[in-house]
Amino acid sequence: MPDELSLDRQLCFALYTASRAMTAAYRPVLESLGVTYPQYLVLLALWERDGRGVGDLCDALHLDTGTLSPLLKRLEALDLIKRQRLTADERRVEIRLTDKGAGLRGKACDIPHHVARNSGLRVEDLGDLREVLVRLTDSLNASLTKVEK
Repeated sequence: MPDELSLDRQLCFALYTASRAMTAAYRPVLESLGVTYPQYLVLLALWERDGRGVGDLCDALHLDTGTLSPLLKRLEALDLIKRQRLTADERRVEIRLTDKGAGLRGKACDIPHHVARNSGLRVEDLGDLREVLVRLTDSLNASLTKVEK
């Protein structure tokens, strides 16, 4: 009878090691852009829609402000983004790409294809895996929300 508490049988451990391997696969190509994986995720969100508020970015990236703020500071120091207080509401900060940050998008276009090629999986399998992971995330978040209420 298999041990249900065996490390190799844990879904959480498989997800953890896959996440670490994925981050490692991105590292060399992101180094050529001069950004880290978390910084790349911020840039992806801004390339998708520039001029986001900090709260909107936190929601999009599933991060809290304490985690996002240092990423924004570093991206600003790299001259990839700029933070602007809104004149209509001084409490709100809008994050905008600089010309340099927007220009980096063209250099990043092949990154997902590069990582997909190196995964050893078929494109269809990667798409299926992504869909299952999104469903898992949504389901877990929904059950956590029910518990918190």
